[in-house]
This record gives sequence, structure tokens and C-alpha cells, in this order.
Amino acid sequence: MPVEFLGIAATNEGSEVTPRSGASFDKTYTLKLARAHEDHGWDRVLFAYGSGSPDPTPAAAYIAARTETLQILVAHRPNVSYPTFAAKTFATLDRISDGRLAVHFITGGNDHEQQREGDFLTKNERYARTHEAIRIIKKAWTSHEPFDHEGTHYRFNDFVSDTFPVQQPHPPVSFGGSSPAAYAAGGAEADIYCLWGEPLAQTAEQIASVKAAAKAAGRTDVPRIQVAFRPIIAPTEELAWEKAHRTLSRIKAHKAGAPLSRRHPLNSPENAGSRRLLAVAAEGERHDRALWTPTAAETGGAGNSTALVGTPETVAQALLDYYDLGVEILSARGYDLLDDAIDFGRHVIPIVREEVAKRDAARTTP
Repeated sequence: MPVEFLGIAATNEGSEVTPRSGASFDKTYTLKLARAHEDHGWDRVLFAYGSGSPDPTPAAAYIAARTETLQILVAHRPNVSYPTFAAKTFATLDRISDGRLAVHFITGGNDHEQQREGDFLTKNERYARTHEAIRIIKKAWTSHEPFDHEGTHYRFNDFVSDTFPVQQPHPPVSFGGSSPAAYAAGGAEADIYCLWGEPLAQTAEQIASVKAAAKAAGRTDVPRIQVAFRPIIAPTEELAWEKAHRTLSRIKAHKAGAPLSRRHPLNSPENAGSRRLLAVAAEGERHDRALWTPTAAETGGAGNSTALVGTPETVAQALLDYYDLGVEILSARGYDLLDDAIDFGRHVIPIVREEVAKRDAARTTP
């Protein structure tokens, strides 16, 4: 079974531990970080979406035109553009990148963040809209004949695109969420289903839920599973744990100076994924081989926030534990974005790839 590594395509050096020093879109840093991923064994980088952040699609086009092999995952919220327009935009980007695009559809887990851009639907309504939008975009990517659509959230007549993606039948569709509504929509439509880093037992439960939803939707295949972590590595276990606690202190210091309007609701997040991470953190700080939860607790389970702590060998073995559950895409993002991307690429990715090759060879040996 193949394994892929997904990193982050940040547009500036800011993170949970570091305030940015310049503009929100720093072209030099964005390209430097992307090339660091390309040069150190990563497969793909994510261009994330935020209501006030740089638009990920032109940022991704900028990187696609300046890299050779690095694949691109662009986050998209269906409320910000009509599906026919989005389909053309992403088909164009797939052309610019010579077929290196995947699209991550975000339903939105926080009402306040969605309302910043005029989206006042309920959570379940948003999932229904995302499901409808994905279907339209897929059809626009593949239909060479005009078609009409009349649904709950979208209506149009006689649309046909003249811009089609390089990848056939279409670029991969990525989706995430941990609620029944998310499993239903993503299980039906996603090529890649994204989870945040939970203990192995809970991850196995979520994978089973995704597979069941895919089966219920009538699929004969299942989405590939992706799981995301924040690796904290050092040459020895002692140094790694010192680094982990130092990182936690930096998160607390940075959070103390953050504008209140931008803080994630720390005690009562609306989305199921964040609530699950907080529940795991409440059960204990350490789980399985290397999973560490205080970083999630301190940020209110905000997105990818659980850490894997240890030497490169320990973290690699922890990632392999998830691979053995059926996880094919390992998402990792450090706190010092550039340095951590290089270190992880140099010291962790080769170990995982070597061990995966051994497992694959063992499966094919009579």
C-alpha cells in the first residue's frame, strides 16, 4: 500500500508559536517553504483557507508555476464561490500544475468563522450544500455536454465548461469531519478522507465509520484515509520531551498576545473533531507510542493540534502504527514551519518509506 506525506504551504512564517514578521502573503517565504518540502521527500502541501487569509488558489498557482514535482492540495469552502465557477478555477489550476492538484472541501465547523463571509446556514445545512457542490463540480469537470441543475442550494441551466482538468476523470476530492453528517457526505464523495490525530483505537473507529458511510452510499471502493499530526522531534527522547514542553510554553505565550477576536473557542468548540480532540486530552496527556495531547488542549482542539513526540525513529514507528491501521496519507506540520519541514523530511520520511517498502515486499512474497 503506498504512503504519502502531506505538509503545509504557509504563506508566511507565523504559527502558533511565532508571530509573523511581515505581510500575510510573503512570496519569498511561501516559495522557500514549498521548495523545502519538494527537496526533502514530501509529496504534497496544503494551501489552507481562512476568512481573512490570502486566497489559497492564486497562492497555489504561484507555487505550481515554480516547482516541478510537488503536488498541491487547495482548501475550498463552497460558500465563497458558485460551483460552476469553482470547477473552472480548479480545472485551470490543474492545467497550470500539469495535473498536480487535489481539492479539499471545507464545510466549516465554526458558525462565527463562516458568518464572517456571509454564510448563515446551520452545520447540517452546510454539509448538505458541500455534498451538492462536490457533485456539481465533479460533473462540470467531466461533462462535455450542457447540463441543468436544480437542487436545494444551487440552480442553473445549460452549463458546460470549456476548461477541463489534466487528471482524469478529475482531480482527487479531499474531505474531513468527525460527525455523522460528515461521514455521510465524505463517505459518498471523497477520494481522500481526512482525520485529526487521535489514539489508534479511536482512529480505527473513525475509519470504520467512513467505510460504512461509503458502503451505504453504494460505493464499491472506499476513500483513502489521511491523518494529521504535529511532530516534535529531537536526537534523543529526553531532548524531544524538553522541546515538547518548550513548544507548549511558546504556544501559551503566543496565545496570550493574540487578538481576542481571532481566538478559537477553547472550551466549547462547535465541531465534532475538536470536541473529540479535547475529550482525548481529558483522558490523559500521553497515548499509544508517542501521541501527546497538551498542544490540542491548549488550543481548544483547533484543527491539526495533537503532537507526536520523540526521536525520528520513535515518531516514524508511531506513524507506521497508523499506516498499519490503513492510513495511506500522513499529514505533518511542525511549529517552526521551515526548519521542522526540513528535519522531518530528512529524518522521519526515509524511515517510514523504508519500513513501508518492507511491508509491501512481505505481502507480495509467496
